[in-house]
Amino acid sequence: MNDKLVVIISTGEREKARTGLMYAINALLHGWMEDVKIIIFGPAEALIVEDKELQEKLQTYQDLGHEAVACRFLSDASDLSAKIEGIGVKVDYVGENISKLIKSGYVPMVW
Repeated sequence: MNDKLVVIISTGEREKARTGLMYAINALLHGWMEDVKIIIFGPAEALIVEDKELQEKLQTYQDLGHEAVACRFLSDASDLSAKIEGIGVKVDYVGENISKLIKSGYVPMVW
């Protein structure tokens, strides 16, 4: 059974992003999954810099000892990288990392 997950939050819709973040956190808290990675991608990057509740969810995830990562290519194109880093989320190029995670057995869940 596969118990590694990469949650990719790409939606610009608040409720969908919130649901994905809640699942990722609960999967770790309740032991549903051994490991859960979160990647913030595309429209979700603009959403998280504006939404305090989503920022709190990301902080909860990071307080569990994990690091959320946002896509540098897209955040640089939107001039959001500094703002994303300002809320404590790492900004890095993620395309290759997503591919490596999938190849190593992480199941992608896209919200």
